[in-house]
Amino acid sequence: QVQLVESGGGLEQPGGSLRLSCAASGTISTIYVMGWYRQAPGKQRELVASITGGTTTYVDSVKGRFTISRDNAKNTVYLQMNSLNLEDTAVYYCYADIRTIPLTTTRRGYWGQGTQVTVSS
Repeated sequence: QVQLVESGGGLEQPGGSLRLSCAASGTISTIYVMGWYRQAPGKQRELVASITGGTTTYVDSVKGRFTISRDNAKNTVYLQMNSLNLEDTAVYYCYADIRTIPLTTTRRGYWGQGTQVTVSS
């Protein structure tokens, strides 16, 4: 019954910025990790960024340009994307690793529906 809802995608020019949001709702005990994947046409889906506690990771191509953050009280993860370039065009998917029932082995992964990011002049 966990649902991930993404927002913030759209069209932006090279050098511009977008901010993606992903809110998790439903029966949630603990969110262990949240992250963003992306998939461009003809390419494999890749992990863009993830956050676990205070630790963040990024794929090399976005380091220094993208920033991932979490609002734990709202079960929401954000991806601030600056200095966008044409290669950032893709469908971006939110991912979360969640335990729903305390003290049980209910931990599993959940996916959002995806949001389109298009960078074009």
